[in-house]
Amino acid sequence: MDRRQRKTREAIFSAFTLLLSKKEFDKITVGEIIEKADVGRATFYAHFETKDFLLKELCEELFCHIFDSLGDTPVPHRHIFNCDEHDSVYLHLFRHLYKNDNHILDLLSSRNNEVFLRYFRENLNKLTQTQLPLFSKRKDEKLPLDFWANHVSYTFIETVRWWVDNGLIESPEIIAEYFFLAV
Repeated sequence: MDRRQRKTREAIFSAFTLLLSKKEFDKITVGEIIEKADVGRATFYAHFETKDFLLKELCEELFCHIFDSLGDTPVPHRHIFNCDEHDSVYLHLFRHLYKNDNHILDLLSSRNNEVFLRYFRENLNKLTQTQLPLFSKRKDEKLPLDFWANHVSYTFIETVRWWVDNGLIESPEIIAEYFFLAV
């Protein structure tokens, strides 16, 4: 992706996340997004097929950022999520949620979050597949790996829900500790 395309995409993400801070996902229109991003309708559709696809890409940006941070050599992220975290991927995710980067937490806790939650789960499952060795001592040998990965992912999501429902009182480090104890 060239610089111009990346800047356009970032402008669309920025407009979208700004709108998400003010409105429910279902109430946001493509017209509002392109107006805030200052791009044309054709430009929007050149980058994203639909508003749902934009939401999917927002989720994938987060997980792409997390996957990139797993590399052996730290690389500067060229994503809409920026940081230089090199802790566990789960703590990394908890920190982004705690900071509510790009209103990601708003999406997870929103009443109309089914579409985003589905994308979040899909990406979380892919991430968890790479992290299963962290949980190998707790896995019974009878359990299929895909079942175990789903269990770990579901535990993460339920940990986030509990955390949000309780007002994010605990730090990301404490909530990560709770998560690891619960799996």
